[in-house]
Amino acid sequence: MKKLLSLSMAVLLVVALVLTSGCAKKEEQYKAADISVACMTGPTGVGMAKLMADSDAKLTANNYTFTVAGDATGINEKFVKGEINIASVPTNVAATLYNKTNGKVRILAVNTYGVLSILAKDSGIDSIDDLKGKTVYSTGKGQNPEFILKYILEKNGINPETDLTINYVSSTDLVAKLVSGEADIALAPEPAATTVLVKNKELNRVLSINDEWSKVSDTTLMMGCVIALDSYIAENEAAVEKFLEEYKASLEFAKTDVDNAAKHCATYKITASEDIAKKAIPTCNLCYVTGKEMKTNVNGYLNVLFTADKKAVGGAMPADDFYYKAK
Repeated sequence: MKKLLSLSMAVLLVVALVLTSGCAKKEEQYKAADISVACMTGPTGVGMAKLMADSDAKLTANNYTFTVAGDATGINEKFVKGEINIASVPTNVAATLYNKTNGKVRILAVNTYGVLSILAKDSGIDSIDDLKGKTVYSTGKGQNPEFILKYILEKNGINPETDLTINYVSSTDLVAKLVSGEADIALAPEPAATTVLVKNKELNRVLSINDEWSKVSDTTLMMGCVIALDSYIAENEAAVEKFLEEYKASLEFAKTDVDNAAKHCATYKITASEDIAKKAIPTCNLCYVTGKEMKTNVNGYLNVLFTADKKAVGGAMPADDFYYKAK
């Protein structure tokens, strides 16, 4: 009996050692990758701030180098050349790059819903219909803000050309006009909207474009994402998956620990200041959406842009392979 017990214990010990060895080997299979990541200032960069801090502190599984740009123009060329491996850009920019590279771009995950609001001094604006007869200032002539605003207006039975006046100005001018009081109503993106509300206490955020979009569309407005080239994913799939895991955690951190996320945003120049970041983060509509949900909603949004102006998405709607793991 003792011999039988001894034999059983020996067998169990061997099995345990094999399993432990197997787990160790499995852990050893992943080797840290060197990944170049780019993001933009503002909402699409906010979710990256904690990952930047963790990278500097040597707490990440991969070795990251980060680039923060004022707009997507400074990112696109380097991304296409492969000098930037993963980039955070507007979803329509991702579609444009998909077409520019003949279908070689993949959208990995959505990181922001819509980031537009209607600001107004008039507290009587409670619905889109209340914009009739008003003058609305906006950025983005020939770009996303124009197409989104006109889509929502038209879906509400409002003619954008005759039922109200829309004055398109630069982002800098929009802020200046709202702060000075020259503009009473405006369509403003984050973090500009928060900056204005801090400086002009007479203005209020009266309408959420996310909410208004949902009222007239069966999709959710998704305006920001992270992308990679298909060739890079094929050669570095484990590293990409590890990035997504760490990036998701970074996004969640920004949503749950706004104060510290704001400090990181200021440190890495993603926002103009910590104070602005602290006030803007809750309205940046950060998210982490992948797979079929990502495909359904981004496709719906891009289709609205495509209908308004094909150039807004690079001339053609992306095929299904644009969406990473969305089958």
